[in-house]
Amino acid sequence: MSVSMTELGQILQQSLAGQAPSEAQWAQLIQWELGDLNRAQAWQITSGNVRCVLEERLDWLKRIVPLHADLPLPDQPLEAYLPLYWQLWLPLALRLRADRQQQNHPLIEGFLGGQGTGKTTLTQILQRFLQVMGYHTVGLSIDDLYKTYAERQQVKAIDPRLIWRGPPGTHDIDLGIATLQSIRQAQPGQIAYLPRFDKSLHGGEGDRVDPEPVQDVDIVLFEGWFLGMRPVTPRCFEGDLPDPIFTPTDRQFAADMNERLREYLPLWDLLDRLIVLCPEDYRMSQQWRRQAEHRMKAQGKAGMSDATIDEFVTYFWKALHPEVFLPPLKTQGGWADLVIEIGSNRVPRKIYTPKISTAFTDKGV
Repeated sequence: MSVSMTELGQILQQSLAGQAPSEAQWAQLIQWELGDLNRAQAWQITSGNVRCVLEERLDWLKRIVPLHADLPLPDQPLEAYLPLYWQLWLPLALRLRADRQQQNHPLIEGFLGGQGTGKTTLTQILQRFLQVMGYHTVGLSIDDLYKTYAERQQVKAIDPRLIWRGPPGTHDIDLGIATLQSIRQAQPGQIAYLPRFDKSLHGGEGDRVDPEPVQDVDIVLFEGWFLGMRPVTPRCFEGDLPDPIFTPTDRQFAADMNERLREYLPLWDLLDRLIVLCPEDYRMSQQWRRQAEHRMKAQGKAGMSDATIDEFVTYFWKALHPEVFLPPLKTQGGWADLVIEIGSNRVPRKIYTPKISTAFTDKGV
């Protein structure tokens, strides 16, 4: 019988307490790991290597758990997070480590995730894990590539539809290309610079601040809400479109944002790999964003009202709707290297590699 989430947590807890899994428990862990062929494929697991892979994962769990208090997570007992350590955070960190070992230049890993999908938290967690594994890892957000405040005022004057920073047209693409190229080409000891953006400046409009010097970077975790999205055929905007794209004005805005995506393709071409985080229902993003704002308010920080949140999230759906732009990335043969579909409880429901047929027939599995 395969292990349940409760049993998985119990096995991991006893292992952390110094009690090694019994052979029966190892059999449960192995059966659970191989029971989802798509996930096993994503983590490059077969029946021939599964025991070794899981033993290594358990060893890293013991080394990394002491860092748990420093992770950017809501205050809950460690036990609540152990399934995420086991089924996502650690295997993904180990996959990134393996990918870095296979090339002779820094790994540039892209993360695409909409509002509330946890992409920033995930990249921060991975950054800490990979540092423990011996890889100098830095984070970069597409938000760090915003044009300056003055430049965005000029953009808004030309196209008043760009009322929020974030959609295509509000970023300095050349800065992003130069940044990634400088990191990839830097010699040992040579300093490169990561652009940084402070969203609190100019009454919340934000502006660029001094860049962060870095050197000897092994891995860049580059995240953004539309990072890696590619233009779709204009025919996609001729028929019925998903909520909230209703009016001819909405349709034209969506079509124009689609065209502007072409300007980002040279930046996307610098990604070594792309991971897509997506909720099982795109509308969950709105609820998750509300929850995040409510937590900030409870901590005494400034936060948006529910009405403003709804307007904010809806605006981005009108620009690049997930139901239009995600399917070409995450369906079989798509551009993404890894897809993580998230359930309403924020736990991964599916993990798979769309570039390879989901009809996984590895001889060892």
